[in-house]
Amino acid sequence: MTKTVAEVMTPNPITVTPQTSLQEAIQVIAEKKISGLPVVDDSNKLVGVISETDLMWQETGIDPPPYIMFLDSVIYLQNPNRHEKLVHKVLGQTVGEVMTNKPITVKPSQTIREAAQLMTDHKIGRILVTDDTDEKVIGIITRGDIIRAMAAT
Repeated sequence: MTKTVAEVMTPNPITVTPQTSLQEAIQVIAEKKISGLPVVDDSNKLVGVISETDLMWQETGIDPPPYIMFLDSVIYLQNPNRHEKLVHKVLGQTVGEVMTNKPITVKPSQTIREAAQLMTDHKIGRILVTDDTDEKVIGIITRGDIIRAMAAT
């Protein structure tokens, strides 16, 4: 029988809010040796996720978007909105300015096979688990959780 997400997830993950300072989030990630944190509103409803990848922009910065000049006009070769979002990640001071919106989620009743497929499809190492009714964060499942479940069978 296939295990469910609820059977292997880590319940009650550490969370932050959009107003949490980036420095505080960095400290939590470093001290707890985790790769990301769910971002929740005042009622614990999921609004985003902040990961090591989101934080790396703070250190690496960004390059200006490629463009060409044609008849005194600037033509961007990339979507300028994407560049603007990256600028906010580099300059952001709070979790809300840097987090990834609309993270991938699973329900506790889904199988670990479904969670593994989502991780593979989206090239992510963790998925937040939300309850069935109001999108409140109740857990997190990582690649490591799935591997440990595979080893236990």
